[in-house]
Amino acid sequence: MKRLLIVGGLVALVLAAVVSYYASSQPDGLNKVAEDYGIAANEQQSAAADSPLAEYSFTGISDQRWGGATAGVVGVAVTAALGFGLFYLIRDRRH
Repeated sequence: MKRLLIVGGLVALVLAAVVSYYASSQPDGLNKVAEDYGIAANEQQSAAADSPLAEYSFTGISDQRWGGATAGVVGVAVTAALGFGLFYLIRDRRH
């Protein structure tokens, strides 16, 4: 089980860092349709727009690709920490 968690964590980190580095900067399907039909004109700024990981990038890194890779790695690390922390808190205390 421990090996599976380690390998899974490493795969998630590699995917977050490497694959996101090569992600397209073009809008995805939903954004493209919203732009084509004028729906995007009604778009409002998110409440989290000023957060360090907004727009799939990391504040302070000017290169968009490196910022996205860093944001991916930080996102995986924070999600894993929160998940493991919650599981630790709610685990069966009898063991």
